[in-house]
Amino acid sequence: MARANSTSFSFARPLRVTDLLDLTVHAQLAKLYKAVVGTDTSAQQLAHAPPLPNVRYVHTPADLPLAGIHGAVAAPASVDLITVAQAFHWLDLPRFYAQARSVLRPGRGVLAAWCYTEPRVGAAVDAVFWRLYRGSAPHWAPNRRMVDDEYRGADFPFDPVDGEAHTGPFEFSTERRMDLDDYLMYITSWSAYQTAKDRGVELLDDATVHEFEAAWGADRKEVKTVTYPIFLRIGKVRAEE
Repeated sequence: MARANSTSFSFARPLRVTDLLDLTVHAQLAKLYKAVVGTDTSAQQLAHAPPLPNVRYVHTPADLPLAGIHGAVAAPASVDLITVAQAFHWLDLPRFYAQARSVLRPGRGVLAAWCYTEPRVGAAVDAVFWRLYRGSAPHWAPNRRMVDDEYRGADFPFDPVDGEAHTGPFEFSTERRMDLDDYLMYITSWSAYQTAKDRGVELLDDATVHEFEAAWGADRKEVKTVTYPIFLRIGKVRAEE
């Protein structure tokens, strides 16, 4: 999914858990696997990906056929792990699952997909945030409901990985240290924020910013811990597939 300013987006989003989010995941996987392929439908996003000796980045347009995936990304039945960071809800799932099964190793290839949900700071800030978030609802794409649902209702036709009885969601969290300006930048990175702006609606109007300032405390430069919940669906491809 293309974004107007991917540099700001990366700065404003959570970066740890062990770096489970966005393009930073490739750097972590590169420490565990000999070869990693990072893909995105946005060439702009890939331009900001960190260069690593064992990571290859491939621009994969949404209409790339299966033969193109086999040619540019991975050969059939050759992949140990597919990860989807904060993008699962944008996929055409039946088509994606067919593509994933075609490249995962039968009976042991794993698919892991995760999202992060709304940040937690403290009672006062969170109360302002939730008023804003509820008010932003008309400006989110319908797919966003999957994130609000923490991927619980998503069709996920894979078997549990060894040692687990189900495919999740499994809950984690990650923390980011932010002052108020960082926190407001995160809100401006929402797709709903830009959509609202295009419709002539300013979600962070003066009154809302003043509410955040009052809730944050006397010093907007005070750095607070912002916690993002993360929800993971994970499973392995079925042997008969």
